[in-house]
Amino acid sequence: MNVTLAVKQYISKMIENSGPGMKVLLMDKETTSIVSVVYTQSEILQKEVYLFERIDSQNRDSMKHLKAICFLRPTKENVEHLIQELRRPKYSVYFIYFSNVISKSEIKALAEADEQEVVAEVQEFYGDFIAVNPHLFSLNLTGVARGRSWEPALLQRTTQGLTSVLLALKKCPMIRYQLSSDMARRLGESVKQIITKEYELFDFRKTEVPPLLLILDRSDDAITPLLNQWTYQAMVHELLGLNNNRIDLSRVPGISKDLKEVVLSAENDEFYANNLYLNFGEIGTNIKNLMEDFQKKKPKEQQKLESISDMKAFVDNYPQFKKMSGTVSKHVTVVGELSRLVSERHLMEVSEVEQELACQNDHSSASQSVRRLLQNPRLSELDAVRLVMLYALRYEKHSSSILPALMDELNKKGVSERHRRVSTPPGHQLSQGELFHGGRNISLGVENVYTQHAPLLQETLDQLIKGRLKDSQFPYLGPSSLRDRPQDITVFIIGGATYEEALAVYNLNRTMPGVRIVLGGTTIHNTKRQCCQLFRTDRPSYAGRCLIPQFLI
Repeated sequence: MNVTLAVKQYISKMIENSGPGMKVLLMDKETTSIVSVVYTQSEILQKEVYLFERIDSQNRDSMKHLKAICFLRPTKENVEHLIQELRRPKYSVYFIYFSNVISKSEIKALAEADEQEVVAEVQEFYGDFIAVNPHLFSLNLTGVARGRSWEPALLQRTTQGLTSVLLALKKCPMIRYQLSSDMARRLGESVKQIITKEYELFDFRKTEVPPLLLILDRSDDAITPLLNQWTYQAMVHELLGLNNNRIDLSRVPGISKDLKEVVLSAENDEFYANNLYLNFGEIGTNIKNLMEDFQKKKPKEQQKLESISDMKAFVDNYPQFKKMSGTVSKHVTVVGELSRLVSERHLMEVSEVEQELACQNDHSSASQSVRRLLQNPRLSELDAVRLVMLYALRYEKHSSSILPALMDELNKKGVSERHRRVSTPPGHQLSQGELFHGGRNISLGVENVYTQHAPLLQETLDQLIKGRLKDSQFPYLGPSSLRDRPQDITVFIIGGATYEEALAVYNLNRTMPGVRIVLGGTTIHNTKRQCCQLFRTDRPSYAGRCLIPQFLI
């Protein structure tokens, strides 16, 4: 149950099938992202892939000495691009791989276009998703809903992505869905239709306990995406934004040209892999240790290269030293910027109040804390809106609610009326008790006041693993149901997952022997993306357009 490994194996197999010789990798916009998150360019270069091109590029030169490996989504546009390519081939031979199921009629059209017989192979390799972490995947889709219903085209794309994950992991699952969400039911039925239609593809070796697909809706837990995070990967996404493992640091004061965009990948960065789920305090200590280790290995300026053996040792060690130098520079810069933002935006104080709103049930204390922060002129608009959203979700119907006064405070900060309406986001359609996990205190009893909150997903999975998840709330599609404790579980959240939920899944995988869980979502949320989703409108003239306030851009 490792989505990263599954995609890497597909790509390795493509390259291996093409045999020895120089190659070009032809991709589309989406498959470029799929490949880039699991392989670095230097890694693929070592496999004799010397050129990377987009299938829709109009300026490609003819290079008959190269073999072409095509990895494409099976869209009408890509098939048409391939037809044009095969009619006037630029490369000696073509190995074509689609990331999902392609129709027989499209295969026929490609065969008819291949008059020069340059196609050596056509296969389906089911890597139609972004493998973020080994146990976390995303479809990079936003705006999947129009009100409480699917955007039709995005239901189809989500179905394709989710069935691709199941095929990559070789799972033919039983399906459960969140009864309160019509979107979850429709997605479950759509996936079930594909499994029935393509039954031969899903004819995997039967296991004693069938795998399970659990489909959830983000609106069931509107709280988790709004909270500040304090583990490394989650903090980076919340404060800087992770996009296919890339961070844009161009707005960082005094940033050097080489560090305006950096890549954080656990597959190729040992420090990042080891610190992914550690908290901010531990990261600071580990950065200090990394720096000290780097200083020890740094060549002394006065070191003399007096012999051939001295020169050979220097050359042998230089690539490793250069790589370590890049790692140190990157993480010192990233952690330094995180630290600056935490200080500048008073995030420790903000986070403490967020946790109080999410985990405690003291209206008097919470209202005083929120009002005090809103009156701080240095509080950012994003954090002000975030706090009011959390207060509204928790206390709008409280007899002593001060929500109108808090809205006035937002007005004084210059937040527009449209953006002040976030005080009643989707998910607020649920009762207060449902939003806050049945009204119970959801603190885990931890001493750290910044990490009291546990996402609803953690409780849902705990109940599922123990066989206590109610069929009345999470029914099965079809007549069958699991009698035994589930072992292989794929969870998919319509509307997006979060890194806090990914951490919960990681910990469950570590502590529950025999249970393997993979989490996915239409996107990976941070507060900005959640607000973007909440600002979408149902009006057809604005369908799919994100009405984001300036402070979220």
